[in-house]
Amino acid sequence: MIVGTAGHIDHGKSALVRALTGVDTDRLKEEKARGISIDLGFAYRTFPNGARIGFIDVPGHERFIHTMLAGAGGIDFALLVVAADDGVMPQTREHLAILQLLGVRRGLVAITKADLADDERLLAVEIEIEALLAGTALEGAEVLPVSSLTGQGVDVLEQRLAQVSREIGRRSASGRFRMTVDRSFIISGAGTVVTGTVLSGAVGIGDMVTVSPGGLPARVRSIHAQNEKAERGQAGDRCALNLVGEGIERDAISRGDMVLDPALHAPTARIDAELGVLATETQPIGQWFPVHLHHAASEVPARIVLLSDEPLQPGQGGVVQLVLERPIAAVGGDRFVVRDTSAQRTIGGGRFLDLRAPARRRRSPERRAQLAALAAPEPAAALSALLEAPPFLVDLDRFARDHALGEAETDKLSESVIRIPPGTGAIAMAPVRWLRLRQHILADLHSYHAENPDHPGIGLERLRMMGEIRPPAPVFRLILQGLQRQGEISLDGAWVRLPGHVVRFAATDEKIWNEIRPHLTGTERFRPPRTRDFAAMTGLGEQDTRELLKKASRMGLVHEVAHDSFFARSVLAEIVETLRDIASHTPKGEFTAADLRDRLENGRKVSIEILEFLDRHGVTIRRGDLRRLNPHRLDLFGTRASEDQKREPSPAERPDFKLERQHS
Repeated sequence: MIVGTAGHIDHGKSALVRALTGVDTDRLKEEKARGISIDLGFAYRTFPNGARIGFIDVPGHERFIHTMLAGAGGIDFALLVVAADDGVMPQTREHLAILQLLGVRRGLVAITKADLADDERLLAVEIEIEALLAGTALEGAEVLPVSSLTGQGVDVLEQRLAQVSREIGRRSASGRFRMTVDRSFIISGAGTVVTGTVLSGAVGIGDMVTVSPGGLPARVRSIHAQNEKAERGQAGDRCALNLVGEGIERDAISRGDMVLDPALHAPTARIDAELGVLATETQPIGQWFPVHLHHAASEVPARIVLLSDEPLQPGQGGVVQLVLERPIAAVGGDRFVVRDTSAQRTIGGGRFLDLRAPARRRRSPERRAQLAALAAPEPAAALSALLEAPPFLVDLDRFARDHALGEAETDKLSESVIRIPPGTGAIAMAPVRWLRLRQHILADLHSYHAENPDHPGIGLERLRMMGEIRPPAPVFRLILQGLQRQGEISLDGAWVRLPGHVVRFAATDEKIWNEIRPHLTGTERFRPPRTRDFAAMTGLGEQDTRELLKKASRMGLVHEVAHDSFFARSVLAEIVETLRDIASHTPKGEFTAADLRDRLENGRKVSIEILEFLDRHGVTIRRGDLRRLNPHRLDLFGTRASEDQKREPSPAERPDFKLERQHS
């Protein structure tokens, strides 16, 4: 168990820790000279019942509240100290408020210097303390008079702490390892040592860790837990880790850094959070209000962005966005405190909700629903609620990382969700939502085919936008690919259809199409005849020929690359493959219209028309006279495999084509 002191300056916190442990926590020369604590102090003791308790002694002076905050973030039990001669003082109130904001729910109060007060004075101070604690998490906490000088009440305090330590027990070591750093120093012969409180998980000798937010990799050479050599340190322990690795030096690691499992390294500088403003605050919190944010042992300047229309008044709470001056390493659910920029007062505090807060649409109804879901106290409840909020899916790997969940915990969450791709994917959906999405996709395809029997299918993006649930396009494609593997739909490039859907020409159109098709897929395919040429060829009439070709376009057989210039879909796929080959032979994957013209031998004008068509569809990206392929759109026109291509390969497909031309 980790016990943290709290209380006003010169109320005897360090003396009480010394009486309990025999350790003088004022280690600095300046502390001894001035008789006050300036930095954090640490002491340990094994009690007669076997309980090993660590004590964090914090400064009481108002100038060192930031140091007090660095020590209070990882404590299990608060030891609030009030001197009998002074009673409750300003930093007593501020420290208590900070404990409340940090979520410390257990503690007791020691009335120190009890030897200087009579029974009447002790009773008056006790009444004052009870009034102070009313309405807080420590309301009803035991109050014990003690004297570090005479030893009065110290034995009773020892018994209470030992008893509480057994009641609290060890924290669960589940989750991934995180330790906040409050000291970093060099030991001769060992190297860099960092100390702090383990917030979650466990670490062993030889484990690889990362120092975040800097991202320095390191290996744990040795461990001390509760000031004793150990093979492992786990949640709730005060640990000293001897770290080794390239770049691991004293100056490279500072108070506020986190030593953590490498899988958790994902610093953030924009966080959505619950914020409660203390009733003692003197002014409302307005838009972009500047503060100092304290999280674990870190301190960073930040701005508060309100997600509501009205300022937050003293005593009120709400959801805000915290925009930090520099990134920190944090986890969803972590507690924080904000103080004013002059470091004179504590303003409020709360709990982190989302570490990946958006800069835009942060006040939309969908975003509010997501934040309401993330406010659930436990990750499992938060995930369940999040899956019922738009967009009704969650990146499970990111969720697990941002909540420091271990593999076993993540696997347990996976049991109650549908993963995309099925079974292994990172995207999670609630089973009921997945069923509704699947039913809507199939129903929308049935309806579309009934209304458009001459269309080969519906465009992927149009189908996505028709649904009540609209996953991001890459996720939607994964969903469709899964349904295709199950035989429920068919994908043909950008078209989606039901497997049994077949589009056919009427008998008269089929006859004319059979005359036109060889010219679109044979030796002329890279420079096919235009509409007027087909009209003259078939005797159909130019307008009727145009209508037939547009019908073929709706059926997915051809695409109108330029006005009255139609290319077979399979030929466009062939052209894309040719461009891939051209790009693979250039250093930056770039090519020109002339490169395509030379490979296809179809003339500059036609090659430019083809490339401009591909530009419009995002298959190619143009920069001046150069183009490159967009890898995310290469499947837009499907594969080259088709019955139309049962022929001899063209010269453009042969790798020795250029050489052959030069020698001809």
